[in-house]
Amino acid sequence: MSHIKFFKQLSKSNVDIAGGKGASLGEMTQAKISVPPGFVVLSAAFDRFLQETGLKEDIVAQLKKVNPQDTNSVDKASAVIRDMIHDKSMPKDLEKEILVAFKKLDAKFVAVRSSATAEDSAIASWAGELETYLNTEKKDVLERVKLCWSSLFTPRAIFYRHEKKLIDHYVSVAVVIQKMIQSEISGVAFTVHPVTEDYDQMIIEAGFGLGEAIVSGQITPDSYIISKSEMSILDINISEQNRKLIRKVGKKKGEEDEENKSNHWVKLGKEGSKQKLTGKQIIAAAELFKKIEKHYNFPCDIEWAMEKNKVYITQSRPITTLKNSQI
Repeated sequence: MSHIKFFKQLSKSNVDIAGGKGASLGEMTQAKISVPPGFVVLSAAFDRFLQETGLKEDIVAQLKKVNPQDTNSVDKASAVIRDMIHDKSMPKDLEKEILVAFKKLDAKFVAVRSSATAEDSAIASWAGELETYLNTEKKDVLERVKLCWSSLFTPRAIFYRHEKKLIDHYVSVAVVIQKMIQSEISGVAFTVHPVTEDYDQMIIEAGFGLGEAIVSGQITPDSYIISKSEMSILDINISEQNRKLIRKVGKKKGEEDEENKSNHWVKLGKEGSKQKLTGKQIIAAAELFKKIEKHYNFPCDIEWAMEKNKVYITQSRPITTLKNSQI
């Protein structure tokens, strides 16, 4: 049984095996939207790993000890479960399958992203609960797949299970491995204004460097409001950015490493106070995001990255916060 599927083999109907992220990237690849190439280590690989190592029962036992009102019990269960997953070896044939697919991808650096099978559904959006590892090389890819698996049990994710009443619900996780885009500019877009819920207004947020800095709230991006019916810019709010996150190519004095050591922060001078996207780039990006919304036929929360003036889509999911949803 193959535990790998490339994006072109997946569609939005494959959330059960590829998770929300993997299924969405497959769907957009099939719709000829500019998605960086990649593959998914299917949730069956994680299920098999738990089965063969005998960890499934141990994890259930640890989760039963959790009192969501007691953060110490949540932290303790998380640390124990993550260590158990880290300490067990992946089946050899599965390791080989991942490395063969990595070679086919022909990319020196990849992004390794968790994709929970309960992710991005109308009831439970796991966005931001699980982990992503950028600029991963071949030598680290297997370890980072396991880190993505174990991120199903971070303190935040365990608390989220309780909050969404999923504690007795079996949630699995797939892992997306995708060619890394070294973005000069990146950001997020909401195809419906998430605050006013105006269905004719789209918001695009943009910052210099890798998008992880925006998604994690470590920098404040520019924001642009666009009228979808007229494809015109209604408002531009420029934010001063004093640093950006980029792939690490050798550390200089005073530079700060990110936790996973593949990326680092560099200071920005006057460049940081500039508008990140030109008017022409804003409209071109808005056209692409509108196309994605039209394809899915619901409001989308989109992550994007621009390299050499080309916009790539790294994720799209439903906007789950809209009260008057017209989905």
